[in-house]
Amino acid sequence: MENNINSVANSGVVNNDIRKQHKGFSEWSGMTTPRDHQPIVKILIDGRDGARDFEGNVLPTLVYMAREKKQHWHHNFKAGAMNSLLRVSSEISNGALILNVDCDMYSNNSETIKDALCFFMDEEKGHEVAFIQLPQHFNNVTKNDLYGNSILSISEIDFHGLDGYGGPLYIGSGCYHRRESLLGKKYDQTHKLELVARERDYKSTSLDLEERAKNLITCTFEDNTQWGNEVGLKYGCPVEDVITGLSIQCNGWKSVYFNPRQRGFLGVAPVTLEQVLVQHKRWSEGDFQIILSKYSPISYGRNKITIGLQMGYATYCLWAPCSIPTLYYAIIPPIYFLHGISVR
Repeated sequence: MENNINSVANSGVVNNDIRKQHKGFSEWSGMTTPRDHQPIVKILIDGRDGARDFEGNVLPTLVYMAREKKQHWHHNFKAGAMNSLLRVSSEISNGALILNVDCDMYSNNSETIKDALCFFMDEEKGHEVAFIQLPQHFNNVTKNDLYGNSILSISEIDFHGLDGYGGPLYIGSGCYHRRESLLGKKYDQTHKLELVARERDYKSTSLDLEERAKNLITCTFEDNTQWGNEVGLKYGCPVEDVITGLSIQCNGWKSVYFNPRQRGFLGVAPVTLEQVLVQHKRWSEGDFQIILSKYSPISYGRNKITIGLQMGYATYCLWAPCSIPTLYYAIIPPIYFLHGISVR
């Protein structure tokens, strides 16, 4: 790979020999666009072959996937992508645990997977745990953090408190999931995680697996199914992660907040006021939509999650209407002060 990169950098052209090696992109043509293309699944590294890196370490299965998209077919954004990945991974590897990381984030601490396994495999409480949520940290936060991207009040205070009431919210990235909880299964005491070697399907070739997986990510596959409702991440909400996490906890599962000294994952924070406002608008609207829906933590969570966790969710779900008194306290006192009017 290093030689290929240097060759392209020196010549300024990707030659045909290198293009032929791009398995994941061979199905893209001049007629396809990011919003209109066929389903694509390519197994770039087949873990059954015992492939190793230059240091002799065994390489895991690596798959490139692009779900089918049509211009007039709603793709349900991140929730739709996650559900497609759930189905494809179930067909190819079917691992018991899933790590969910946004495309702009990367691992900064490889030990977090071992730490997560300790929670899942704990003899007393491990069978209750649906997901392990790590805080979101960013590598481009400025010294003064003008727009408050560090969200320290959440990562250092709120989530630690919620951890004592059944666990934190699922915030969409930096999260280790138990597969069966994402698939809508309700909690019972038999859900004990056992790390045993799964029997591999050596009869099916990579091409067979790819073709079967493609059928799972077509636009019509989810028609007349419970995907996006009772199974997988929920559709119809701008904050699909929060509403999905709430549903999982209402199914009897608990979550765990893990904040290691060495940050587990790092990402890229918005750097302009416009980007921050767009992001916060989506978050606040989505959270407020939850409390107005049938999944309101006050009604839907009644007798399913603790009162403390209900109050925790309500704090975020009422973020939008709380902007009114906040705006009042930010504007009215200075006006009174400038005009010499007493606020008594």
